[in-house]
This record gives sequence, structure tokens and C-alpha cells, in this order.
Amino acid sequence: MKTMFTETDLLNPVIRGASAEIEKCRHYGFCTATCPTYVLLGDELDAPRGRVDLIGRMLENGGAPDPETVRHLDRCLSCLSCTTTCPTSIDYAKLIDIGREYIEENYRRPLLDRLLRTLIAKLLTNPGLFRLAMSTAVLGRPFAGLLGKRLGGMVAMTRSMKPARSAFEGHRVIPAEPTAHRVALLEGCVQKVIGTDITDATVRLLVRHGCEVHKPAAVRCCGSLPLHMGRGHEARHFARQAVAAWYDSIVREGVEAIIVNASGCGTTVKDYGHILIDDPEFAERARIVSEHAMDISEWMVKVGLVPKISPSLKVAYHDPCSLQHGQRVISQPRELLKKAGFEVANIPERHLCCGSAGTYNMLQPEIASQLGERKAANVERTRADIVATGNIGCMTQIGQYAGTPMVHLVELLDWATGGPKPPALASLL
Repeated sequence: MKTMFTETDLLNPVIRGASAEIEKCRHYGFCTATCPTYVLLGDELDAPRGRVDLIGRMLENGGAPDPETVRHLDRCLSCLSCTTTCPTSIDYAKLIDIGREYIEENYRRPLLDRLLRTLIAKLLTNPGLFRLAMSTAVLGRPFAGLLGKRLGGMVAMTRSMKPARSAFEGHRVIPAEPTAHRVALLEGCVQKVIGTDITDATVRLLVRHGCEVHKPAAVRCCGSLPLHMGRGHEARHFARQAVAAWYDSIVREGVEAIIVNASGCGTTVKDYGHILIDDPEFAERARIVSEHAMDISEWMVKVGLVPKISPSLKVAYHDPCSLQHGQRVISQPRELLKKAGFEVANIPERHLCCGSAGTYNMLQPEIASQLGERKAANVERTRADIVATGNIGCMTQIGQYAGTPMVHLVELLDWATGGPKPPALASLL
């Protein structure tokens, strides 16, 4: 696609980067077959190449984008399925983030939309506020149907969520046995409140395999959620905080890897080198931090899983989009599950998003519910005993529609190597 940016426009590094990606697009159309919104809606403007055109025209025209452009870009899940099928290797993640940040800075949304997006951005990145909101959500559940599709859906979603606190509240966990490795663990914002079973299973798994685990207190949010809502300044602020803390851990504490068990966060942390590339103070440190980031499945393959029991159960493994498309981590979770003694089943249409996509199921509930129901139907076709995945958002989304127990990958690996049975599997065996 040919862009029409002026020489003055191209002096802006953001515009220059966007132009380079847009011009890679040849409109071959391979991306349309793997784009969830195009598969559902059949609208070219709800396909990646249509959105590339929209972003190009929006940036070329300048000023406030029109509502139709905003609507089609808002419908993008950022699942990045298009990136694994694009023959010209467009960095669509970079492009959609540029488009969203431009919209956030230049388009005035309706008041209720602005309030809802601000509420989500502030609550989900602040565990204290999120815990308070979860505690009071019970009061609103009887009235969820009166609150509209988005807010009512958010309140209804909390029925399956139970706030808790991790058993490992300190900032360092040292095994009783001599350690072979020293790692840092990113505790996802949401997981600090409703995913503490995942955190605890991860810590036990790491300690059991000879790791001293650091959890720097200065790391608040990785920046993933605000980044994909177009709130770039907030995302970069969080990224700088995390980079400063983790770089210090790498240099002073000898941390070998930054372990992430929330795949959406992992994709963002691995991209810090790009996100802060124009920051002279943080660019080099961000690059080093990115190089140390690893999904928990990548790390466990590296250190070697040591199973102690072999549960004879069939597991349908759901690939989070951010893991399979964003990080290209596909084989490692399956390898670990098989080594732990599970029978592994692939879910049909595994390339299609479940509809969670960070905040998507809260902001685009109609499309998200269609994708959730489609994913649940595909899960049921596997006739598996358990569904495992690597992202709490996917667990929450699929759990609304599928009857099969949902667990995080680390909960199964922890169980197979000597830990407790995951609470979700209490009725099995």
C-alpha cells in the first residue's frame, strides 16, 4: 500500500514507523482467513488489511478521526493471528497500537464510553482498587441486567471470581535446598487479586526446581493493558518503572530470567525494547530486560520438568493469542504436559481468539460472546477432562461458556511435580 505522508510528516518517528509498516501491505488477503472479526462479520474493514488502510488514511488526514474508523479499529482484538499468516511480515502489533494511541489523543468519545474506559484502566492496573471493586461487585450483581451490556457484563463476570491473597506475600522466596537459579516473577495485576492460585503454583513449581524467586516491589503494572487501550503515556510510565526494577535485579541480584505466567503481559515485556526505543534513558535497559523475559513454559523446558505423579487425564490445551501469535510459544506447553503424563488434545480452530483479549470482552461484549461460545463448542469437541491455558483472561472468558474445568498450565505442572491438586479439579479423580 502506498502512503502519502509528507516529508514533514516523516520527521515524526511514529509516523515514519507506521508508514514503513503500512507500505509492506500488498493486500494479498491471507490475513482475512485467520482474523476472528472478519470470520464473524465478513466486513473488509474488520479485517487486518482493511484496518491497515484505515490507519494510513487516519494518520495522513490528521485531526480527529471519524467515528466509523474508530469503530472498526476498536473491534480489533489485537490477537495478532494476522501476523503469523502475513507473507510480508507486517508488524501489525506496532501499527494497531499507533492507531489506538492516535485515537485516544485526537478523538473525543461519548461521555459514558470515556468513563468506562477510564474505570477499566484504573481498576485493573491497581490491585488495591480492583480488590475493593471485587468486594463491592456482589451488591451490583442482582442489577447487572439493568446496567447495560458492557457494565452489566463486567459485573456479571465477577460471579466466578474470588478475591484472595497469595501465600507468598514477600518479595523473595528462597528454597530450603541449595538453588541453581535466581529468577524474577512478574505478578500480573489481576492475578494479584483473583489469580493467587496461579501465583502460588508458579512459585512452588520454581522453588521445587531449584529457583530462588524475586518479586520486586517496585514493579506495579507491566503496561500491557493501558498500551492496548491507546493510553501510551501510561503504558510507558509503567514500563519504565518495571525496567528500572528488573534491570537492577539483573545487574545487582544476578537474576537470570524474568518469568511471566500471564501471556499478555509477557508479550508486552518482551517488546519493551521497542516500546521504549526512543527513550534515551531507558532504551538500552529496556532491551536487556526484554531479552531476559520468558514465559513460564519456556523456562521450565529449559530447566527440565521433574514429574512425581502421572495423572491419567486428557487435557485440551488452549493457546492464548499473545503466546502463540505474539511470542510464537506453541510447542513448549504441550511438551511439558506430555512429560507430566497428561494426554494432550488440540482444540479445533486453535488460531482463533476466545474473545478475552485483555479488555475486549468488557468493551466489545457482543463479538466477545460469539467468540467465547465458538471456542467453548470447539473445546467440547475434544472430550477432554480439563482445559489448560497460559492466561487468566482466557480462563475467565472460556469458563463462562464451557463446562469443562479450566486451569492454568502451571497448576497442572505444580500438581504433577508434587504440589496440591488444582482447586478447579476437586471433582475429578
